[in-house]
Amino acid sequence: MNLKDFIKGKLLTIGLILFSLATIEIFLMSYSFGSFIKIYIPLSIIFFGTIGILVEYFIKRNYYINIKNTLEELDEKYLITEIIKKPSFIEGKILKQTLEEIDKSMTENVNKYKYLQEDYKEYIELWIHEIKMPIATSKMIIENNKNTVTKSINEELDKVENYIEQALFYARSNTVEKDYYIKKSNLKEIVNESIKKNKNVLIGEKVLVNIHNLDLDVNTDSKWIVFILNQIIQNSIKYGKTESEINLEIYGKQGKENVILYIKDNGLGIKKGEITRVFEKGFTGTNGRLSNKKSTGIGLYLCKKLCDKLGIAIELNSIYNKGTEVRIVFPQNSLLFEL
Repeated sequence: MNLKDFIKGKLLTIGLILFSLATIEIFLMSYSFGSFIKIYIPLSIIFFGTIGILVEYFIKRNYYINIKNTLEELDEKYLITEIIKKPSFIEGKILKQTLEEIDKSMTENVNKYKYLQEDYKEYIELWIHEIKMPIATSKMIIENNKNTVTKSINEELDKVENYIEQALFYARSNTVEKDYYIKKSNLKEIVNESIKKNKNVLIGEKVLVNIHNLDLDVNTDSKWIVFILNQIIQNSIKYGKTESEINLEIYGKQGKENVILYIKDNGLGIKKGEITRVFEKGFTGTNGRLSNKKSTGIGLYLCKKLCDKLGIAIELNSIYNKGTEVRIVFPQNSLLFEL
């Protein structure tokens, strides 16, 4: 807000003052008033009118500058209505009242969509738990009727289970803090659980798994880490080289302030220009667009999102046509784990 713009808004007021001055001068000239009176009255009106306009300008200018500066400092800008003071001039009062009404309406709208989202999330979770029953029953039937066909069906059911689990964790990914339980967990137990969940596809694809140096403890939620490992292992299998044996190496390293879990494979690898984008939602890259590789671009995105929520880091290095290395870094002294 500058003085020039403010004066433009006051042109009508200034015009009326000038008109009043002209009227007063005509009135004074009709009577035998002294020159002092004829000069003093108009000058007084001009002086005090100017003072009044300037005082109003600085009051409003300071108020709006304060709002602007406060807004720039706020991370959650919708809280501006709770912070700004009630102004002394009518336009400011109207502005504050309007902002409060907008904020109230926005809050009601957000709460409505929040409720709808929660309702949809509950439905998804319920559906996932319901669908697990017929899948488990199908697996029991397959177990009692083993042959080449049922083996193929069982492999496809494993894929369905993986997608179902992915959907469940995706639905919960925005409220991880409500679902996780941080405790001391053993890396070897976590990795073994993940290997067990993927044993059918690992055996089917004849993956050579090398596990070592995992007798390390970390502070985390083992359930969420098993899911993250599943996504990484399944990617290693999916993007393994067809002409050579898939080698998967999983091991840990104890650092001064952290424990690092390494997952290495000798698969297709990732092109250099795509490495920085692998954790983006929906990004499939060159490998994901191959005719025989169906990718949603959700797996690694979910891994990164869940790791961020859990307070751990996930890093990825890859050399195209040579393999990929994923590192999961568990901090040892995080305040998150001490709470």
